[in-house]
Amino acid sequence: MAGTNGAIGIFDSGVGGLTVLHALLGALPREDVVYLGDTGRYPYGTKSAETVTRYSVENVEFLVARGIKLLVVACNTASAVALDALEERFPVPIVGVIEPGARAAVAKTRSGRVGVIGTEATIGSGQYTHALRRLRPGLEIYTRPCPLFVPLAEEGWVEGPIPRSVAETYLASLAKSGIDTLVLGCTHYPLLKPVIAEVMGPGVTLVDSAEETARAVAALVAERGLARRDGQGSTSFFVTDVPDRFIHVGERFLGSRVHSAVRVER
Repeated sequence: MAGTNGAIGIFDSGVGGLTVLHALLGALPREDVVYLGDTGRYPYGTKSAETVTRYSVENVEFLVARGIKLLVVACNTASAVALDALEERFPVPIVGVIEPGARAAVAKTRSGRVGVIGTEATIGSGQYTHALRRLRPGLEIYTRPCPLFVPLAEEGWVEGPIPRSVAETYLASLAKSGIDTLVLGCTHYPLLKPVIAEVMGPGVTLVDSAEETARAVAALVAERGLARRDGQGSTSFFVTDVPDRFIHVGERFLGSRVHSAVRVER
């Protein structure tokens, strides 16, 4: 395995994982990061578990070949269905986005009523429910798939009547359920945080799994003695489709830091 000078590898089905990267760059500014967006096979949220696992293994093979010292699965769908297979196959420390989000939700809830929103595959897997109940068995858990949030985030439609109407349609029953904590169980969803918060009301705390994952990665880097000791980190971007759209959409997540990306064949 790579030493302290190895990079942190991140993959997602597309651009959503850039919310994790954004938080990670703030937490670990000295680290080199290699980001792979599987834009040629996006989205993962509507695909079978077997397909998502196969794609995930191929993505990690690409990153491991670049000498990464730690892997971040910055995709809730892949974390939900492929994490065990990745941990069995690859000898690097691996952090998914579900466990950190679940831990934060358990810490924040006062009423014991927690909501989770995500893609159809993430919600259908039941992994958030399993993680939450493992941490606190008595929780009341309410889940909703919100698939249209992903294209809204990618198109930059994060405010105004259209995302507000979609959010109300998805979240009206959750807002009446008595939850006091809502996990944003997709890395695209933080871009819609203001409209989600408006629909849910001030009594509901939103858990951003991207921020929580970055905290978990920083803690693991320190615990394993993997921190890079000097220098300023760099970020490399790879995609599996033409880079133009990734660069354009990525600006909404990271600003001008997404100035180029290299296409790789999968």
